[in-house]
Amino acid sequence: MEQYEPERLSAPQLAAMRRSLRDGRGALTRRSLLRASGTAALALGGLGALSACGIPPAGRAGEAAASDDHSAAEKQINFSNWTEYMDVSEDEKSRPTLDAFTERTGIKVKYTEDINDNVEFFGKIKPQLAAGQDTGRDIIIVTDWLAARIIRLGWAQKLDHANLPHAFANLSAQFRSPDWDPGRAYSYPWTGIPAVIAYNEKATGGRKVDSVTQLLDDPRLKGKVSFLSEMRDSVGMTLLDMGKDPGAFTDADFDAAIGRMQKGVDTKQIRRFTGNDYTADLSKGDIAACVAWAGDIIQLQADNPAIKFSIPSAGYITSSDNMLVPAQARHKTNAEKLMDYYYELPVAAQLAAYINYVCPVDGVAGELAKIDESMASNTLILPDKAMAAKSRAFRSLSTEEETAYEEKFAKLIGA
Repeated sequence: MEQYEPERLSAPQLAAMRRSLRDGRGALTRRSLLRASGTAALALGGLGALSACGIPPAGRAGEAAASDDHSAAEKQINFSNWTEYMDVSEDEKSRPTLDAFTERTGIKVKYTEDINDNVEFFGKIKPQLAAGQDTGRDIIIVTDWLAARIIRLGWAQKLDHANLPHAFANLSAQFRSPDWDPGRAYSYPWTGIPAVIAYNEKATGGRKVDSVTQLLDDPRLKGKVSFLSEMRDSVGMTLLDMGKDPGAFTDADFDAAIGRMQKGVDTKQIRRFTGNDYTADLSKGDIAACVAWAGDIIQLQADNPAIKFSIPSAGYITSSDNMLVPAQARHKTNAEKLMDYYYELPVAAQLAAYINYVCPVDGVAGELAKIDESMASNTLILPDKAMAAKSRAFRSLSTEEETAYEEKFAKLIGA
């Protein structure tokens, strides 16, 4: 059980945060558009100040304070999301799926793109959550590790699955039971974000690259390999290649994975560790092969047919961005209706066609094919059974583990 702790982030955690804001997942694009990160200073400075305030915890882990649901009287939802993470019309003046929801239900949605980075956003809402106050938001979308923390702190409301029939029935198997929210009691995924292996076929001389072993040991790739500057993706992929489960590894396993990559650094097999800025080098061929984010590869392939991807036989890492209802939210039932709406097959297809990330909704292929047949057959958007079976999640970390692991990873990448 985790309680709210009024302490400052450790130096390794701050360093990891800076990497994320500068060029990692925090700087990931939606449809290749940069998320604004100009408020990095607020995230870095503000969180430390908030942590030092000594705000009391809202309650025991997993026990969000009860709130009055005003859904019946107030037909509205306040929805906070990342930029470029919702379908828009061609003239960019409307949001078709949200508009259709309002037309059907009479529930108005105030949709705000105010999430630029997980850490920064948490800094915005933490004082209210810790004080047992309404954040003014009924749905928020955050990445696995932050969703896990909010749930452990008791700052998310437990969902009523009677209001989520489509979500319960259509959620893909690979997303059904993360270790931080077994059975999805508090969350449902908005989209999945796989880390795979990408390569430039021209730069490899036509050779396929489909394992971390090749990245680290193939002399023909020396100096033209990159890994990601996000610890969970690079370490997780390396653990899998070593036959270890990223969902159940030990300290010794982690150290062995760091050592494996350190050898690649020492021999100059690895060119560098990158955020999503690897895309230009991969397209040019300066990087021949790398660990990459699937959403980037879909965009690169549209312009460069030499860009290929592979799924290692050992498996690959998938994280997800997740919908939560914060503690004290005023419109929980309305929020659940909207969550469920995005698990209806035609709606899920329309969203997937726009954002180009892994759709967590099972059975959507037929609807997506009506919009774009190439997307329906793209396993980076709709993993087939074989690919889904290879998906693995990086396990939740304690505060102590995260501090220790980030310190070791930062040393590895020279951050």
